[in-house]
Amino acid sequence: MQGILYEEASIWQFLFISCVLGGWTAWRTGKSVAESWEGMPRLLLYVALLGLAIRFIHHALFAGTMFSLQYYIVDTIVLLLFAAVAFRYYRTKQMTKIYYWLYEKASPFSWKTK
Repeated sequence: MQGILYEEASIWQFLFISCVLGGWTAWRTGKSVAESWEGMPRLLLYVALLGLAIRFIHHALFAGTMFSLQYYIVDTIVLLLFAAVAFRYYRTKQMTKIYYWLYEKASPFSWKTK
């Protein structure tokens, strides 16, 4: 998988930077966008910028390629997964808490009408 999904010498570097640090930041980004009542296009913009930041961290700490489209897309997809899950989770909490007379939770990521 090295060379396809990550360029570091060890998968642990990729997992730490992209999944742990980037995933946590993407989760907080999804939460923030949901709580500010913004939509998915705003989330996509923020995740695209966050993908650039994660590529810079790979470059600065492990001498990775800064401007590699392949690795940028991989990092951004990982970040988008974390951010989208957080967005749906917090949007569901909002809808069922604020509009409690209209909606109830169907799952942690969706709501239904009462």
